Amino acid sequence: MEWRDQGILLRSRRHGESAAIIDVFTRDHGRASGLVRGGAGRKLAPILQPGAQIELTWRGRRENLLGTFHVEPLRSRTVSALSDRVSLAGLNAVTALLLFCLPERAQQIELYENTEFLLDLLEHPEVWPLAYLKWEVQVLEEMGFGLGLDSCAVTGVTQDLVFVSPKSGRAVSRQGAGEWADRLLPLPPVLRGVGDGSDTEILESLQTTGYFLEHRLAPSLGNQPAPVARQRFLEALARRL
Repeated sequence: MEWRDQGILLRSRRHGESAAIIDVFTRDHGRASGLVRGGAGRKLAPILQPGAQIELTWRGRRENLLGTFHVEPLRSRTVSALSDRVSLAGLNAVTALLLFCLPERAQQIELYENTEFLLDLLEHPEVWPLAYLKWEVQVLEEMGFGLGLDSCAVTGVTQDLVFVSPKSGRAVSRQGAGEWADRLLPLPPVLRGVGDGSDTEILESLQTTGYFLEHRLAPSLGNQPAPVARQRFLEALARRL
């Protein structure tokens, strides 16, 4: 069997003396793994870095076997990320989160295209955290844990929405929260697509989305812990405040 595609490199692991096993997120074939002969050598190792955009040809006896990749580099994103601590931590968070949650060989074209767009924004650290937040909300949606933030789950109103229910993922208004307010998650305006998009609001929003990653998505994947790289990104963002 053989297929060709374009993808984002998520991880490269040395295999034997000179080969590497890579995990990629491809446009038409979802997340896939394969062996790259010479992938740990001097020619290819600098290319096979997280976030790299590569052209791929996969060959294997059957689609459910590991198979081999022939890779052609299109562009590296490591240099862009290295210029800013938040961007580098963010790149690692994106690749780690995709490794954490993407099923094998499940086509997710919209998420792929938005991930490619997000990583191409690494050269713009002033807007990147907000773009990451929007992307993470989409990841939750794609994995079946989308947030409903348009109206209050209790009263149905669309104004003064300041909380999120940790059970339903739906917005709750100040009035609707009542005595349960201290048990709800914050809903910063930026999480609803409004507000000033400051790092403070983005960080607070990521604490809320992080709850659903850790307490809803992770259990659905066998209770594996959420990626440490994501927490490092939040720490890097907090140091920028």
